[in-house]
Amino acid sequence: MDTEAQQTERDRSSRPSESEEISDTEGQEGRSRFVLASWITQWLPGGRISLTLLVCLLFLLSLNAFVAQPFQIPSGSMENGLRIGDRVLVNKLAYRFGAEPRRGDVVVFDGTGYFGDADYIKRVVGVGGDHVVCCDKEGRIQVNGRSVDESSFLYPGDSPSSVDFDVVVPDGTLFVLGDHRGESSDSRDHLGSPGGGMIPVTEVIGRADWIVWPTAHWTRLHRPGAYARVPAAAGADG
Repeated sequence: MDTEAQQTERDRSSRPSESEEISDTEGQEGRSRFVLASWITQWLPGGRISLTLLVCLLFLLSLNAFVAQPFQIPSGSMENGLRIGDRVLVNKLAYRFGAEPRRGDVVVFDGTGYFGDADYIKRVVGVGGDHVVCCDKEGRIQVNGRSVDESSFLYPGDSPSSVDFDVVVPDGTLFVLGDHRGESSDSRDHLGSPGGGMIPVTEVIGRADWIVWPTAHWTRLHRPGAYARVPAAAGADG
């Protein structure tokens, strides 16, 4: 009996435990990753430094493609808020998960075939279904019958528009204007062009959320409250 008991104990002790098996598997995977990293650093000129730079570059490219992208202000059409040479950070996720541009948002969009072969930055004044008119008796733009006080962001001395218009924004499109109305080529100037001056929401690259350069202009771009009291378009949900 003693001999059998001793034999059983030896058999149990000779079998590797489950934790030892897992540890060994993890060790093999770790060694494989180490070998792969060593091979890459040997293959790349510059070794580990080049590998680190490559990983950082891939990360930045992914960030630029899917999350946020810097955009340089090319003209004075959005002064005084955005000046020539300012760099804004465009939030490319702002409208990716069911959200849509709202009145007052500053958006960057691809104007190819609508404004010209370039990217543009403008402020959303009307969304799908909105009735946008210029101007009321006091010279203000009206959206869905509500006059909008744009004085908080309009370029000093500019009128809301020197061009009269009366448009209904088609669903899935935007009516956009620059804050410096006297220097902006925007939806007003393309009413007779393909698309009627409207920008499809699908062409919007993202929402400008921050001025990041120069550091003296560093600030967050907020949606102005001027449009908060504009009623929903007739027939719109909510």
